[in-house]
Amino acid sequence: MKRLLLSMVLLLAPTFASAQGLPDFTSLVEKQGAAVVNVSTSQTVENSPRIPVPEDDPFYDFFRRFGPPEGPREYESQSLGSGFIISADGFILTNSHVVAAADDITVKLNDKREFKAKVVGFDKRTDVAVIKIEANNLPHVAIGDPDALRVGEWVLAIGSPFGFENTVTAGIVSAKGRSLPQENYVPFIQTDVAINPGNSGGPLFNMDGEVVGINSQIYSRTGGFMGLSFAIPINVAMDIAEQLRSNGRVQRGRIGVVIQEVTGELAESFGLSKPQGALVNSVEKGGPADRAGIEASDVILEFDGVDVESSVDLPRIVGQTKPGSKVTVKVWRKGKSKNIPITVGEITDDRASNQPQPAPPSEADNTIDKLGLTVSDLSSQEREQLGVSGGVKIEKVEGPGARAGLRRGDVVLALNNNDVESVDQFQALMAEYQKARSVALLVRRGQGAIYVPIRLDDN
Repeated sequence: MKRLLLSMVLLLAPTFASAQGLPDFTSLVEKQGAAVVNVSTSQTVENSPRIPVPEDDPFYDFFRRFGPPEGPREYESQSLGSGFIISADGFILTNSHVVAAADDITVKLNDKREFKAKVVGFDKRTDVAVIKIEANNLPHVAIGDPDALRVGEWVLAIGSPFGFENTVTAGIVSAKGRSLPQENYVPFIQTDVAINPGNSGGPLFNMDGEVVGINSQIYSRTGGFMGLSFAIPINVAMDIAEQLRSNGRVQRGRIGVVIQEVTGELAESFGLSKPQGALVNSVEKGGPADRAGIEASDVILEFDGVDVESSVDLPRIVGQTKPGSKVTVKVWRKGKSKNIPITVGEITDDRASNQPQPAPPSEADNTIDKLGLTVSDLSSQEREQLGVSGGVKIEKVEGPGARAGLRRGDVVLALNNNDVESVDQFQALMAEYQKARSVALLVRRGQGAIYVPIRLDDN
């Protein structure tokens, strides 16, 4: 009987695999391809000639003062991208980097018609732009739900890589919610769909023929496709597009904190059961967080009821919150959770106060032999220059502190949740952690501050 069952399984297995087969994209392309457009741009660039002699040449100062032999030259720069129509009256979504600097934009439809386009608005933070052509009864895409995407699901891109119009490529969703360096407001969809220069701004479709993303970036060491492509989720893009169409700009919330990732060692130091949340290492004086009572060393676990799993989640969650909203922030402070009401501010310039800021290299200061540090009190002049009321300066570092990356001249501002006021107080604080396996020091270097976890040597 067992042999019979095994034979039936082996017999049916190939049949099941072949029944699944590979997806057929032909109907999807036929229905949706007409809504995908080619976007070509041109701009006039001024090229100033360099001084034709080295700095140590006797004529260098002459050319610097009176200019090189020939004046600046202008030339026309052209580029190609993709886009897709989102409404029958000619509104089109594409990438900001495709059109932001353009003097002239031409949109070519699938039926070979060409239109001049104007920019309705663009948002460099998310790389989303809305452009408009004067036409009616245009084919337009259906909008899908990127949250419903599953890793491993088939997706398809249509665009103009290297100027080859209406090129179709397919692949699978490789990951969701991917964060990229310097891109803190977009939870990217990662795929292995072949994306190349010219695909930027084109749509990413699911198997139902709905747009779930805008193809935006690739990871490449050669300039071409290497198997890692990133798309902006369409719900993020449509929210940006609606704000651009309604207000001409995008409003984003801010709370005025500098944050860092909570590592396993930091979680242990602060008494968290697992690495989670965003660790606040400094608070902007007079900002929304400061007014609400959020402190350096707080770990933000929730914002307006949304879990903050990682530090990269917080800028996106805060940024999507309407300025002026009153929300509750759940923080972890000195071994306990605490709910803090806060009124969200607005980002008014090109500085994102909620995102992790470039901090000095991961090096902090410690004290006591257990940390391998020799420290000294800050002078009143040093405190005034740094704008701090306490802290100690590292004079010598070795052992655990050196391994953690601390260096001479670093200033220790806090030990775990406790401010460091002086050498004596720092030593007293360390005495309370004789049995601890690790501690976290808030270290100031230059204009930045960062918590540095330090694994302690065994007694």
